Amino acid sequence: MLAVRSVIVLSLVVPLGLTTVEARQSPAAAASPQAPPAQGQNPPNPQNPPQPPPTPPELGFKETVVVSASKTEQQLVDAPATMTVIGPRALQVTPAHNYADLLRVVPGLNVTQISARDINITSRGATGSLANSQLAVVDGRSIYQDFYGFTMFDFMPSNLDEIKRIEAIRGPASAVWGANALNGVVNVITKSPRELAGSSITLGVGTFNREVDDDGTGNGSIFYLQGTHAQAVNERWSYKLSAGGYTQDGFARPTGTIPGGSASYPSYANTGTTQPKFDTRVDYDFPDGQRKLQFSGGLAGTDGIMHTGIGPFDIDEGTMLGYWKVNYEKQAFRIQAFMNILNGEATNLVSIDTSGNPVLLDFDTKTFDVELGDTRVVHAKHVLTYGGNLRYNDFDLTIAPGEDSRTEGGAYIQDEFLMHERARIVAGVRVDKFSSIDDPVWSPRVALVLKPRADQSVRVSYNRAFRAPSLVNNNLDITIATPLPLNLFHPAYGNATYLLPTEAVGNPDLTEEHLDTFEVAFTGNIRDRATASIAYYYNDFSNQIFFTQSAAYPVAPPPPGFPSIPGLPGSAGLVWAGAYATGVRFPSEFTYLNLGKVKSQGLELGLNGALTSDVNAFVSYAYQPDPDPDFPGFTEEEALREINIPSHHLFNIGASYVGPRAFGSLSINHASEAFWQDVLDSRFSGITEPYTMVNLTVGMKFQNGRYSAAVKITNLANQEIQQHVFGDIIKRSIVGEFKVNLPR
Repeated sequence: MLAVRSVIVLSLVVPLGLTTVEARQSPAAAASPQAPPAQGQNPPNPQNPPQPPPTPPELGFKETVVVSASKTEQQLVDAPATMTVIGPRALQVTPAHNYADLLRVVPGLNVTQISARDINITSRGATGSLANSQLAVVDGRSIYQDFYGFTMFDFMPSNLDEIKRIEAIRGPASAVWGANALNGVVNVITKSPRELAGSSITLGVGTFNREVDDDGTGNGSIFYLQGTHAQAVNERWSYKLSAGGYTQDGFARPTGTIPGGSASYPSYANTGTTQPKFDTRVDYDFPDGQRKLQFSGGLAGTDGIMHTGIGPFDIDEGTMLGYWKVNYEKQAFRIQAFMNILNGEATNLVSIDTSGNPVLLDFDTKTFDVELGDTRVVHAKHVLTYGGNLRYNDFDLTIAPGEDSRTEGGAYIQDEFLMHERARIVAGVRVDKFSSIDDPVWSPRVALVLKPRADQSVRVSYNRAFRAPSLVNNNLDITIATPLPLNLFHPAYGNATYLLPTEAVGNPDLTEEHLDTFEVAFTGNIRDRATASIAYYYNDFSNQIFFTQSAAYPVAPPPPGFPSIPGLPGSAGLVWAGAYATGVRFPSEFTYLNLGKVKSQGLELGLNGALTSDVNAFVSYAYQPDPDPDFPGFTEEEALREINIPSHHLFNIGASYVGPRAFGSLSINHASEAFWQDVLDSRFSGITEPYTMVNLTVGMKFQNGRYSAAVKITNLANQEIQQHVFGDIIKRSIVGEFKVNLPR
């Protein structure tokens, strides 16, 4: 657990972003013997005479500085995009041991955990299996998987002690981040070796309930062990090492008929996940104090269930992501280069080929990226930010053999014009070019920011973003067989089964999908104690890419290999035509299509503040009405069946306490029902019930924070929660966590 400082920083989420409330303190308060020593400092000498009691802290407002909105430092109140920041206090007391539960409290962020390892996140719109519109980065290094177009959050840092803060952009961000930041960005910013100086070990052991309908299923287990060591060798060099692992059994699987659907849940052996990780980083600070050089690299492994449109894949043990990254900074100028290498295998648990064997997925991908950026002040009125990147992907994918590489590049420029101390205009544009897209793609943004007070802002903005078709979108090429009991056609077939082939193919003619968002937002400090915010947005999606049925078997001829009735040669055509006459239809092909437009809107409200120097509280609410799709050739009802529909209501409330000896938090997350259609065919579409999740952390610190112990509980009420209609059932989990912090 991070050492708890006398300065209490509010790190809870609000719909317009997190503004920080901190306890102002005198130097005497900072040296209080009750406060644990800061990391990297030696504990006070017990032989020193006792100090006088510290002056009680005075609560006050301090603006949060963010970097993700414009890729340069700026106050959150000035940012041209809606943001939320999760800071060290929230990370310290969270009961979450995965990114689903950690990010669920961000207003307007739709989160689904479908399996022990499968987490999907989308801002201001329905998420689903293989959610593809939310970019995720670690210290500026993208972990977006270009081959399938999604994020594997199991490759994020698992040790929360290493994380300085998490910045979440809620809304389009392609104007600076480029492709695939369609709905937003989750940027995890880690601590430098100097900030993390010292050693720490975290051990977590827990259990969770898997019993459904009194079926007598035993509990599952959770175990994680993580360690870090960081040291400043001298004034120039510093380093950190971290290693650990996380393992969890599989959740319970639902049974029976899918709610709102017509098919039963497929029966397969569910699995958990094991995630080893190792990271290292070396920093060099130049003597001039203006330049920095950083080297980092690591490995992350995973296994477990990955849900896709063609059914769940079981990722094999040994699947690994390796990376290296180098950064150079000189004041605002920065240049970075990184490489991601992902290699693994997976077996589909539902879909089979025409020989009756499971569909296999082997993937071997390499991503190389070089990026630079800079910020300059021009004539004291303009803050000019500019930059760009080049990216190369090398692919080897068994289910999409038609393409083995892609190149992309982009450049952006943004001007923040300070018209007045209370008014500014932010205008920028980015242009990207993909080897897989014919024309350049433009992503503009403009925002008018009015500040009636220094700690309040009203923003009216427009942003455009895009997502490029993935390798699978363009090149998928597999045949899936559906077992059909032939006695459904005629009893004379007996128990024979026919494997009906269905082609699943990519579409090389896809164009990129766009999102245009108009937004009105306010954020402001209330009496120097709290932050209130409100945001209304209107989304206009165009050319959205959907996996949909593109052809069906006709009345004649019958599908390839459809058998005749035993003893009646040539009867296959008659049997098939008879079934067709009764209205039976079977798909012959699925593909990806740009279907048309989807319009949506929403409202986000939030309030958070410091009740005392030790207690913070927050409440937030997001309203997401049904989207309005407009697909050529589809009725309104048919179009709604082609898309996921998010929960109309997302509500979060909570409080946290961090004191000299104890700490804890209590939060409630509620989501209303949602509709899902993105796994297999329409028979498996359905509705998830509303759920309310109560989460609790209770902990104690010992020896000035050197040791700490906590109990972390999610879903305290043990509700049967299904966050995706095809997903696992998640019940109460209880984890005991013990930490050791050893200062340098």
